[in-house]
Amino acid sequence: MRNKITKIALIILTASVLFSCSLTKRVPDDKQLLRETNITVNDKKVNDEDVTNQLYQLPNSDVLGLNIRLHMYNWATPNPDSSYQAWLDRKPNRRKRYTALLSDKQVQRLGQSFLVAGMSSFLKNVGEPPVIVDEKRTQRSASRLRAHFFRQGYFRTKVDYKIDSIGDKKAKVSYAVNTGKPYIVDSISTQIATPVLDSLYQKTKEKSLIKKGKQYNQSDFSGERERITNYFLNHGVYNFQPNYVSYNIDTIGTGYKANVELLVTDELIRTQDSTYTRPFKIYTVKEVNIYTENPNGEENPVIDSTTYKGFNIYSNGKLNYRPKALTDPVFVTPGSTYADFRRTLTYRYLSNLSVFYYPKIIYDVDPNDSTGTSLITNIYLKPKDKFDLSTSVDFNHSNIQDFGIQGNVTLSARNVFRGAEILSISTRGNIGSSRDQAIKDRSFFNILEYGADLRLTFPRIFFPINTDRVIRKEMIPSTTMSFGISRQQNIGLDKESFTGILNYNWTPKRNVTAKLDLLNIQYIRNVNPQNYFNVYQSSYSRLNGYALQYQSQVNPDYFTTNPDTGAEELIIESGTNGFINDVKNESITVSNEDYKSINSLEERRQRLTENNLIFASNFTYTTSTKENLLDNTFFIFKTKLETAGNFLTLLSKLQGDKNMNENGRRTFVNVEYSQYVKTEFDFIKHFDLRRGKVLAMRAFFGIAIPYGNSNSIPFTRSYFGGGSNDNRAWQSYSLGPGRSGSPNDFNEANFKMAYSAELRFNIFGQLNGAVFGDVGNIWNIFDNEEDEDYTFNGIQSFRDLAFGSGFGFRYDFNFFVVRLDLGFKTYNPGREVNDRWFKEYNFSHSVLNVGINYPF
Repeated sequence: MRNKITKIALIILTASVLFSCSLTKRVPDDKQLLRETNITVNDKKVNDEDVTNQLYQLPNSDVLGLNIRLHMYNWATPNPDSSYQAWLDRKPNRRKRYTALLSDKQVQRLGQSFLVAGMSSFLKNVGEPPVIVDEKRTQRSASRLRAHFFRQGYFRTKVDYKIDSIGDKKAKVSYAVNTGKPYIVDSISTQIATPVLDSLYQKTKEKSLIKKGKQYNQSDFSGERERITNYFLNHGVYNFQPNYVSYNIDTIGTGYKANVELLVTDELIRTQDSTYTRPFKIYTVKEVNIYTENPNGEENPVIDSTTYKGFNIYSNGKLNYRPKALTDPVFVTPGSTYADFRRTLTYRYLSNLSVFYYPKIIYDVDPNDSTGTSLITNIYLKPKDKFDLSTSVDFNHSNIQDFGIQGNVTLSARNVFRGAEILSISTRGNIGSSRDQAIKDRSFFNILEYGADLRLTFPRIFFPINTDRVIRKEMIPSTTMSFGISRQQNIGLDKESFTGILNYNWTPKRNVTAKLDLLNIQYIRNVNPQNYFNVYQSSYSRLNGYALQYQSQVNPDYFTTNPDTGAEELIIESGTNGFINDVKNESITVSNEDYKSINSLEERRQRLTENNLIFASNFTYTTSTKENLLDNTFFIFKTKLETAGNFLTLLSKLQGDKNMNENGRRTFVNVEYSQYVKTEFDFIKHFDLRRGKVLAMRAFFGIAIPYGNSNSIPFTRSYFGGGSNDNRAWQSYSLGPGRSGSPNDFNEANFKMAYSAELRFNIFGQLNGAVFGDVGNIWNIFDNEEDEDYTFNGIQSFRDLAFGSGFGFRYDFNFFVVRLDLGFKTYNPGREVNDRWFKEYNFSHSVLNVGINYPF
């Protein structure tokens, strides 16, 4: 391992020396390349982003210490056309020969072609020119640093700078900031011209961001201006704007104290030929008019109108919506005091319906009100098309199929019951190619999956009891009922699946979502359970090995001869079932250790071939600080709690436990149902390191505990390790459990811990790169698995955490990202204790992951 580390270090050192030699290739002789900037504040070196971002010049960007984009720019020919002309004239007959072969015009155009100039143009476009030290920009940077600290209350800040040479045509710039003492807010007074605004301000001044004794900070004054504006706008002051708020700051002869005077002027009115001021007023909403179009409006211009709870509703044609469906999303109500947040909520709710295009909400002062304090609200709604047909086609690859084509057709109908509901009917299908030996069909497209889904969405909580007091309508609640069926052919055990979900969604507050699956029912039927050992080849190989080990005791009828290898092997199903039964009946004598292993193989077969009925409920809570798509400093926290089988157990007990099978388990419609509790915690954190660099991290913890009617977790609810969104050094289902070495074709367990971190950076243009590390594993815990290699056994099991590392590339198409990640097994807990580090750290054992969008 020492030799490998030495080689890697030597390669990196050699590359660094070679690259550094060409950094100044395009730097003029009388100029210097900016290689380093240092900022000291009161004699202390700082690297704070807010401070460094004040500089107009920073060194060239780097990727892991290498100035790749600068090198690309240096590799380009500065003037390819001039070089081409010089090349033509280098030999007397060269230009004449090319002109005779092509033409003079074509020879000239050849100098602008990609062959001659294209690569240089590409390198210049995606590369980065050298940052040349510019003293004027350095002076501007010093002024900007001074202004930055001035805004924080250091009104006597001094900034000096120094430019030092650090080698051939290279320099560093050092900035020395001396802030002096900060100014502290002392007295705070107000001068508010309109009495009604003064009264409003007095009610909220305790929440002011400007406080006596606090260091002066300009952001507090900006924030306070915004806070006051929002408060007034949400308490009846129509047309109030931030520019009506200003401050007088007195610092003359105060001894580092700032006396603050808050000023709020009267409303400025502009007419055609003059301007004047008047006191602000508190406005009340007098009328709310809702205008909606009808698809047949042009053919039938008759206006349909109605009044509902004080709202006036108009339609150019017959009104296609129940009045309640139009008024529920509207928070601006007749008789209410004007509040701007009500308009914002109305926009959000109406847009969330997905029934109308983005609405228009317009306030007009009532011309008939002599006091001029009444508003008429007009809301204009343009419905989307009644029906919408969408199709999609995807090409995919997975550990199940080598190549697949997946199609989906969805028909959506809006406002099906005149209450802004949406009904969606979708069909999906997938045909694929697999070379799995368990599939007898050897044609190219030999696997098939198809299904259909019915989904009905209500823009409210659909429940027998009124929930408005608990889940208020400003939380934008919705209810979804969905039903689905699917069928697989030549995929594993050829499952048939039936699902039914009753789901509620709402937003308790901004950037927080809540989701409740009151009912989440899934029934899975294995059509071909007899195909188990053909599908799970690793289990068959292990069982066959035991049969050959005890072959002298095994019934010869259980074996057949493999025509390809000539070796004897168990016949699937008669031979495998016969051998397992003979071992369990002690007709074949095996060691205690082998008996446990064979019994474990049989328990896994029974578990994976039995039909599953999951009657669950779950609750998911998600909170995020992400402001927009460009926000790279945020966190997302998601937690989920799920329980299954409790309702059916209660129902069974009320019936006197009549529905019990031969295993002593309760059943529902003759199917043994699952009972468990499951919880998950998922935390994602992003740090913006500026200049195209982002550090992203994710931590995950999940556990599912069977009890009551179950001693294990259904396969569809268990955890797996590996894959493009998990530990990328292992393929999906190929990691764990624990230190077992992943003996099965599809390894899963009921407990998982995972942590990932990756540094993302821009290479050039839309191409980004990443280096990553993934840690995690899965284990069995509190279930029927007893082997310590598979189970979690406290702190000592942390030695079973697998570590994968690697690098990747991402190309951003703006609306989605294509991702390639190459993962290397750095620490493999499935190997012997002293043989786990870097033993598979090579390209032959690497895993290539292809994905869409980022892993987290």
